Amino acid sequence: MRARLALLGVVLLSGLAACGTSPTSTAAGPTPGDAVGVRVGQSSLGPILTDLSGRTLYAFTNDQTGNSACAKDCLASWPALVSDKAFTPGDGVDGKLLSETKRTDGVEQAKYGSWLLYYYVGDQGPGDVDGQNVDNAWFVVGADGKLIKKTP
Repeated sequence: MRARLALLGVVLLSGLAACGTSPTSTAAGPTPGDAVGVRVGQSSLGPILTDLSGRTLYAFTNDQTGNSACAKDCLASWPALVSDKAFTPGDGVDGKLLSETKRTDGVEQAKYGSWLLYYYVGDQGPGDVDGQNVDNAWFVVGADGKLIKKTP
């Protein structure tokens, strides 16, 4: 009986520990209502698009004609850069390339040139590019609106 109670205790403690925050994930990024800006920041890949905090922004090559191919499970790892306000061009950004498009869930997502913008939850801080070339489909974006396909 004591062995069963001890085992039950271990299982319960393991379950509580699993409820903690994962050390490999970061905040999903801005939520609708936040003022959101895009700027050019420095990384090991050179100058790339980031948010105003320096968090790297990515494009998904499976997105076609301005429509997002990233939904549900995909968005858990690749949160869209969204806002219900206009996106603000920051340092180094061509304001003519920065726009937004309405997602199927009704939220406005940032678009730069022809690319919708996303975060990668595996990036831990400003300038990280851990999402670069994931699945040969996710790439950082340069100030000119073109994908940067080199690897760090």
